[in-house]
Amino acid sequence: MKRQLLGLRYEAFKSLATLAQSNHVIVRGLEAFLDLMREERDAERVQWAQSALVTERARVAVAAHFLHEICSAFQEQRYEVAVIKSLDHWPDLGSDLHVYTNADPADVINLMRRQFGARIARRSWGERLTHQWNFQIPGLPESVAVHIGRWGQTGEQLTFASSLIARSSHALRGGYRYRVPSASDRITISALQWMRRHFHFHLCDVVDTAMLADADVIDYGDLLAAAQAAGIWEGVATYLAIISDYLASFRGAGFEIPSFVAASAQFGGGDILFGNGFLRVPIVPQSARLYQSQLASALEQVEFDNGVRLGLLPCLATAAMLGQKLTASGKPVW
Repeated sequence: MKRQLLGLRYEAFKSLATLAQSNHVIVRGLEAFLDLMREERDAERVQWAQSALVTERARVAVAAHFLHEICSAFQEQRYEVAVIKSLDHWPDLGSDLHVYTNADPADVINLMRRQFGARIARRSWGERLTHQWNFQIPGLPESVAVHIGRWGQTGEQLTFASSLIARSSHALRGGYRYRVPSASDRITISALQWMRRHFHFHLCDVVDTAMLADADVIDYGDLLAAAQAAGIWEGVATYLAIISDYLASFRGAGFEIPSFVAASAQFGGGDILFGNGFLRVPIVPQSARLYQSQLASALEQVEFDNGVRLGLLPCLATAAMLGQKLTASGKPVW
């Protein structure tokens, strides 16, 4: 790998940076690349990395400022709000900004329009089900996704969502103070995102979860309780097993997983494939089994509304694939 990086041409470097950007690891990747090139005294490639880092850090600084202003505006109106997903990758930042709130949708829309001149973007079927509103703000290239009162593949996670802010804590990022989910909830959100509709991992999912595990900040007992309440424990356990196995294939060792987590995992990293720039999990049979498990859990807990919402998932997925073929759009339909 080192030899390949040392012989990298500029076009290949740009392609590698684009791949790192789509996987939300560009700052961390460029910093590692820059250290290597400085060690090798490769002035040309040092310049490539420095230039790309300046550009990306400027983007992150602008987005972080807007994110702080948005959270402050919510708090001034006494609306509870937490940043989800976006700050998990720090010093990297995702391609969109995500916050969660329990505020009334009409109040959120009014605030975003009044304070920031925001425009509501078109909502997909899934975004309507999950109570997600996307806003475009003048001066901010990134979209702001506001998740209101629900979470999950089809908005079925009411209990989990309702406790998200109460279980959160404050974190300092880029000189700003934000409320962010607990380590357990960060992992649950990532697992739900994978199970929800994407069926793939970003590299940042691997890196971010590994950092939590290596720092020994994951309370597995708390994670078990939260994931069981959400009806997705097997999915969360599988998510952790996949990431640990994938890490082991590259650094020689994964992170230590308690036996009760390993016993609940339905499969591991051996089922992971790489395609179109992401790490992918086959939908059939692996992901389908986890969906069936979650649906059965919702019905067993007599959560009929949640069960009905989850029951829509196969139909929506089929319609989404058909819609993308007909429109050739890269944006998810649901």
